[in-house]
Amino acid sequence: MLEVDVRGALPDPLLAGLSEFVALRIGLHFPPERWRDIERGITAAARELGFPDVETCARALLSAPLTQAQLEVLASHLTVGETYFFREKKSFEALEEHILPELLRARRGAERRLRIWSAGCCTGEEPYSVAMLLDRLIPDAEAWNITILATDINPRFLRKAAEGAYGEWSFRDAPGWIRERYFKARRDGRFELDPRIRKRVTFFHLNLADDVYPSLSSNTNAMDVILCRNVLMYFTAERTQRVAANFHRSLVGGGWLIVSPAETSNALFSPFSAVQFPGAVLYRKAGGAAPQLAAFEHLPPAPRILFPPEPAAPQAELPQETVAVEPGAAPPRTPDDAGELARIARVCANEGRLGEASEWCEKAIAADRLNPAHYYLLATIRHEQGQVDAAAQSLARALYLDADFALAHFALGNLRLSQGRRREAERHFTNALVVLRARAQDEVLPESDGLTAGRLAEIIASVLASQPRATA
Repeated sequence: MLEVDVRGALPDPLLAGLSEFVALRIGLHFPPERWRDIERGITAAARELGFPDVETCARALLSAPLTQAQLEVLASHLTVGETYFFREKKSFEALEEHILPELLRARRGAERRLRIWSAGCCTGEEPYSVAMLLDRLIPDAEAWNITILATDINPRFLRKAAEGAYGEWSFRDAPGWIRERYFKARRDGRFELDPRIRKRVTFFHLNLADDVYPSLSSNTNAMDVILCRNVLMYFTAERTQRVAANFHRSLVGGGWLIVSPAETSNALFSPFSAVQFPGAVLYRKAGGAAPQLAAFEHLPPAPRILFPPEPAAPQAELPQETVAVEPGAAPPRTPDDAGELARIARVCANEGRLGEASEWCEKAIAADRLNPAHYYLLATIRHEQGQVDAAAQSLARALYLDADFALAHFALGNLRLSQGRRREAERHFTNALVVLRARAQDEVLPESDGLTAGRLAEIIASVLASQPRATA
């Protein structure tokens, strides 16, 4: 490993420039009182980035464009990659005793579907804690379509999370039953998670500060619960507001956002209603069936002035009667335009109304059978419904119609990866990379919600890097 000369502190003007750079490019906030933290992070990153000393590294960061991979290395050294199972017990108690039981009761008689996102999952302890909690709450889990999505910016964290092996430190302050029930001791002193629980979590590379979400392509839409704890504290106030607004759009009506106690703020989370539980404040999006939480005090709403409004509707829409789709109801007349039918399907899917979304998407396909985008949309809906084989068939049809459909290659790779078919997944990822490298890096991909070719290529590289390495 390259030895880095760390003698002498970086001058304050250089640290000020680094602080501004990191805030602009990554969204991490380092005020003057935390400049020594940024210096320590740059010192660690210098080794990995191949610089001989800290000052050379710092000046290079400020003088030349960085690749996404270099930015991710930098971010990994400027944030604390440390967590443990069932961290912040009061939040998990609110989940276990109130929020999840109410969601399960509401869904048991209808579409048995539950979607949870651990945003900034680090090395996986948080999403696996949720998976273990659900295992205790749902005796008939096979009858449910449950999604536990876990995302992080650091591929190394994701790789460790996917391996599912942890040391003693990850169990500090955790309930004793989790290690007894869900882990097996290994010869190296670590504990290996039950594969049944490990397979319930899907890991995905995502940058909360820069990537586009909610998005069907990253499965970040129509969430019931989002946990984002001890992550937002690293962002500037402006970036935190943008992330919170994106989370608000990523949740279904009545969905919940859980942040750490140090991050609670009526001002930052003004689009939500703050709900006080014993020892924890959680945030709820308006809409949906009101949960039975009368025993808990609702905090007064904060002024709704800090967040930008929801995106404006596209121009040149058909008359409102053709696009305002209430749950369970059809519009007064059906539009003939396949694109409008697909748009309605996407709106329904983003709101978690998958049955309706599927019907509208089938109508779009019937109106335009040669459009690969409709089959891609149907595949994302089928996948969310737990119909994996049907999703794969739709993706195959999309690729038959357009062999250069990068997002379809990527989605099929993710689908095969979730099935444990890694060789097939790698083949589809490779096909996607071949297509993407023939495109301009800043070209926005069709059906991607604003994702560029260069960014998708970086995500695929990170997905491949996050996979557990083969052991001898």
